[in-house]
Amino acid sequence: GIGADNDLYINQAIVFIEDAIQYRSINHRVDSKSLWLYRWYYSRTCQWILSLTITTILALAFIEKPSSLTITSDIRYRLPAWNPPCGLTESVELLCFFVFMVDVSVKSYLIGWEEFWKNKWLIAYILTLIVSLTDWIVSLSLFCTEDVRIRRILRPFFLLQNSSMMKKTLKSINSTLPEMASVVLLLAVHLSLFTMFAMLLFARTKDGQQDKEWVGYFRNLPDSLTSLLVLLTTANNPDVMIPAYSKNRAYSIFFILFTVLGNLFLMNLLTAIIYNQFRGYLLKSVQSSLFRRRLGIRAAFEVLSCLKETPTYAQQSAVSIGALLRVLQKVEMDSRCKQAIMRSLKMCSCDQLSAAQFQKLFEELDKEAIKQHPPSPEYQSHFMRKMQFAFGHAYFGYLGNVVALANIVSICVVLVMDADKQPSERDDFFLGAINCFFILYYLLEMLLKILAMGLRRYLSYPSNRFDGLLTVILLVLEIATFAVYGFPHPGWRPEFMGLLSLWDMVRLVNMLIVFRFLRIIPNMKFMALVVTTLLDLVKNLRAFAGILVVVFYAFAITGIMLFKGAIVPMGNIRFFLLLLFQTCFYIKNNVVLSYKKKSDFMALLGHFEAVVIDCLRYLLSVNLICRWAKVYFVAWWLISSVIWVNLFVALLLENFIHKWDRRCHREPLSDIEYQRTVELMFRDVLEEPTEEELMEKLHQHPHLQLCR
Repeated sequence: GIGADNDLYINQAIVFIEDAIQYRSINHRVDSKSLWLYRWYYSRTCQWILSLTITTILALAFIEKPSSLTITSDIRYRLPAWNPPCGLTESVELLCFFVFMVDVSVKSYLIGWEEFWKNKWLIAYILTLIVSLTDWIVSLSLFCTEDVRIRRILRPFFLLQNSSMMKKTLKSINSTLPEMASVVLLLAVHLSLFTMFAMLLFARTKDGQQDKEWVGYFRNLPDSLTSLLVLLTTANNPDVMIPAYSKNRAYSIFFILFTVLGNLFLMNLLTAIIYNQFRGYLLKSVQSSLFRRRLGIRAAFEVLSCLKETPTYAQQSAVSIGALLRVLQKVEMDSRCKQAIMRSLKMCSCDQLSAAQFQKLFEELDKEAIKQHPPSPEYQSHFMRKMQFAFGHAYFGYLGNVVALANIVSICVVLVMDADKQPSERDDFFLGAINCFFILYYLLEMLLKILAMGLRRYLSYPSNRFDGLLTVILLVLEIATFAVYGFPHPGWRPEFMGLLSLWDMVRLVNMLIVFRFLRIIPNMKFMALVVTTLLDLVKNLRAFAGILVVVFYAFAITGIMLFKGAIVPMGNIRFFLLLLFQTCFYIKNNVVLSYKKKSDFMALLGHFEAVVIDCLRYLLSVNLICRWAKVYFVAWWLISSVIWVNLFVALLLENFIHKWDRRCHREPLSDIEYQRTVELMFRDVLEEPTEEELMEKLHQHPHLQLCR
């Protein structure tokens, strides 16, 4: 009947608007049952369960054999790790697989059979589940004694496929790979040529005393390649050239040329190419997100225009305000946006909305929220108004920063003066007195600000909440100190009882006052520009961080399987530990030692150290395993340190240049202070889709039949 049709159109409009809010595709089933299932699947509860399942299956690696559940990572002191019995973690894993099977089944049903075969991610999802379940069955049949577990390497895929932004970022990276490959090939040619030159220059001679360079770095082709590859990262500079330089200073020209050409030119050229290519692809993906939002809103308009309550004499499609209000009441969206749209509807004098008016209403979704602070109290007394003006002024805040600076300087002076004194020789009277003075000032400052601004307005500022919390903590600690040790006096010496003693806690919390200086950043334009860029990156880098977690996890699990039992000390553990200590000072978290002990968490730590290249030369020089281990570590270095770090630099440059250009056009800094998403970062250069493009896409919808 007409009522059932109208209810269907209303529900379709609700789902399409929610799709637009979340940048989701609208190419899914739109019948009543499917719409109910769709909203249930994307509800907070279901998505929370899915996220918890992904977190659980990834965290299993820290519990499974080899377990990382030890207090210390030092193999000399830690007790044997608890390894769960066979079937315990496998049961949890099976439960996670069940959730994933439900997830992929619902997704496949909702998009339809035709769309399913076009979706490569869903097909890969199903294949991953099949391989994982097969490997799970094999594990149980072997009573969990197998060393190679393929499903553990595949687990990060579940995290990857659940994030649309991570998939877009991965697609952008994949599109950039051909350009990166050309520079990497040039780097390989550069490395090969200089390797051959090095083997000729530092060939073995009759005098064994003069062959230190050959013995240490250029004995054969693999060692020569390894030495120069590590030199490309500057990790073994200048160690690699010291023997040759000691023999003849002219040999330094070879190493200088190699470093300048490889590190300064080719590596920076790689950064430039990645920035240029990745910027275009990321912009393209953000443009597609904008198109999805506009398409979802237009789809909602088209289905609402099919309502039977629409006047028949209307020459063009229109939507009644009443129908839109019914939809807005059921749509799950930010309350600020919903209220803004409803206010605009109430101010509208017409009863019908055209497509352009409908689309303009929902442009509120593109705006970033700016927090409104509560008003200050209004005092009747002239004296109180003067007090309010004085203590609510910015200069009063500057005075607080100056006092905090004096506090920090005084503490530092006392610490420097007492650094060489024995605890029995120290007199803490001066430090106790100044602590008491500064804490009283902070308390007075907090009370005066509350008086001037009102409690609600005072608490609406994060800096005030931080200051107030510190002041309360300092006050409580100071009162407790006085209760235990009495008031400061000459010869006053509170006992030192470790880091958590009352006296040490007072000094440590006092040092946190230095963060008060962060409040001056908005008043310094260039510093504010840098800080807002960093704040934007915190949110924009979630997709990058997720992909890095995927790579970390996969390489760590692979390393555990490849290097299991590769190093067996056999009674010579003291020599082995001494060797590691001398090479990198990393007994506790050396990568190879981590793989020997098969600890997943230690393997992750080892990879992190390789990213910062502090110890890459030692990782590559470990021949105790096999020479092919170098391939593994070089692959990790290329993916994490070369490709991912350059992608990070590209995003940082794009964000900073965008803000710098706006600053040069003298736009107020406050306009960009709240842009915290990738979409808003590119908002100025995005193109709005035309009506023809939107309608063409809607007519291609596999499940939606339009009225016109």
